[in-house]
Amino acid sequence: MIIGVPKEIKTQESRVSVRPDGVKQLVAAGHRVLVEHNAGIKSGFTNEDYISAGGTLENSAETIWNDSNMIIKVKEPLESEYKYFRSDLNLFTYLHLASVPQLAKALCETNVTSIGYETVETDDHQLPLLIPMSEVAGRVGTQVGTYLLHKNHGGKGLLLGGVTGTRPGTVVVIGGGHVGLNSAEVAAGLRADTIVLDISDDKLNYIEKKYKGAIKPVKSTPESISEWVSKADLLVGAVLVAGDRAPHVVKEEHVKAMQWGSVIVDVAIDQGGCIETIRATSHDEPTYVMHNVIHYAVPNMPALTPYTSTEALTSATFPYALKLANEGIEAALTRDPVLAKGLQTKNGKVTLPVLQKLFPNLA
Repeated sequence: MIIGVPKEIKTQESRVSVRPDGVKQLVAAGHRVLVEHNAGIKSGFTNEDYISAGGTLENSAETIWNDSNMIIKVKEPLESEYKYFRSDLNLFTYLHLASVPQLAKALCETNVTSIGYETVETDDHQLPLLIPMSEVAGRVGTQVGTYLLHKNHGGKGLLLGGVTGTRPGTVVVIGGGHVGLNSAEVAAGLRADTIVLDISDDKLNYIEKKYKGAIKPVKSTPESISEWVSKADLLVGAVLVAGDRAPHVVKEEHVKAMQWGSVIVDVAIDQGGCIETIRATSHDEPTYVMHNVIHYAVPNMPALTPYTSTEALTSATFPYALKLANEGIEAALTRDPVLAKGLQTKNGKVTLPVLQKLFPNLA
């Protein structure tokens, strides 16, 4: 199989989808790997690293897309890449189609077979290819929020952990999954008052037992959301419904009740965001202010830490990429029900049930 590793073009995206050691394994298995010039440079991998691993370096993204049987990416294709879509192309990447209907339409119109990292799912409902970036994004989210609370960035000038004789800041996390708990752990480590709201009693009991009061679990209801959002110095949105759009559990009226200079970081923005006032931003223009509250919603937050993020992501995704290459797309999806859950478009149709409900015209 010919496998293409294009350079990511999303704003300031610094990750790469395959490391040189992965290229070496693919080549050893008899495959050809085309790597775009400087694809890995921001993650610490030189062009020479890829050449030494047996990869073929290409200067043109067009060549990578046109000559490859399978494209492996980090982030979803942007509109400028849709022109490369064709019926015999296989795509393995984060897709988040629920929040990008134009991409779903383009993939179906061109009969691309696409497999999304974010919906590969185990029998116990774990998302092994989403978890690594959820962990990174959760931790980065709190770090970014801490930074934005500084006065020179428009925040209220609050030190989250406080010092002797002052109150610590209050961090409220909506959602107790991998994003939420990683975000909360960083906040608690900074000695902020840290609250996690979740709808699951099992999750709340887990938080209570594991963190022993360092993180306070609260049952998520409209009333508790209203109460705690108004108290938040930093609000982190971390609601996930696998493959589906995130529900707007935090309403505009809740945001209006927050104090001037408070900060919202919505990590759920890849799936549309869970806060009503949120819209996607970018690393070039990461924030905007609404109702005197700073909003941050960059879809590719892990790009801020490419050394860690690329290692974590590719360690999770590469075994599946190698399986797809070695066994062929059809056989790999047939033999591996976990990987099969990642299939999102095929033969001009969306195949994932949750997407079929969102896009009935493409089902």
